[in-house]
Amino acid sequence: MLLATFYFAVMNIFIKLVSHLPVMEIVFFRCGISLLICLYQLHQVKVDWKGSNRKLLLMRGLFGTIALYTYFITIANMPLGTAVTIQYLSPVFTTILAIFVLGEKVKPVQWLFFLISFAGVMVMKGVDNRIELTYLLIGIFSSIASAFAYVTIRSLKEMEHPLVVVFHFQIVGTFTGLIFSSWNFEIPMGLDWIYLLLIGIYNVSILNYTGVIYAIAAGFLIFGEGYGLGTIMGIVLVIAGVLLSMIYR
Repeated sequence: MLLATFYFAVMNIFIKLVSHLPVMEIVFFRCGISLLICLYQLHQVKVDWKGSNRKLLLMRGLFGTIALYTYFITIANMPLGTAVTIQYLSPVFTTILAIFVLGEKVKPVQWLFFLISFAGVMVMKGVDNRIELTYLLIGIFSSIASAFAYVTIRSLKEMEHPLVVVFHFQIVGTFTGLIFSSWNFEIPMGLDWIYLLLIGIYNVSILNYTGVIYAIAAGFLIFGEGYGLGTIMGIVLVIAGVLLSMIYR
């Protein structure tokens, strides 16, 4: 788990390094490379990529692509550790959404934990003038879109092979990124090609909050991003609220 989280943190670093490129272009490369890997894996296990629940698979791909696009925007325009922390609100929104879509139950004390996480976001916004309200809202929207994607995955769990679910995310992201970046496509230069390749290869995500530590360290060491005590406290509140909810449940 720690290794997988490290790979995900490395991917975030490379996204930050190519943030001068159009965001949809980064989405195209990230999903396109992952698409090729998925195709190979589907061929290995001899599974039909089309699946049988086309509507849900398309919804998973659309929500995932929207979440990815908005997440990349926050990485490009906010301190890395802050952008990653806001994305970790997605379990909160997933739990809330699951109440209405999947009929799952939430214990009353979990709402208190959710409020702690949102309080952490407000603390970060209040003490760090690098966090513009527009990008903060985009980051929260990204978490909500991720929640919709996760609930869709939960609905597909017993219906489709996991690789089919992953594949439809990559195919929607690849074609969406290609279409929306076609009119302002910038040819990557020099190391950009390597960074984009590694973004696709290191596309390994897992809900493990050591990723925030990696992001803060990378932001400080590579991008010169400092984090004051107030910002650190806000990050701790966000993570504490989500983890308490998960542990209590």
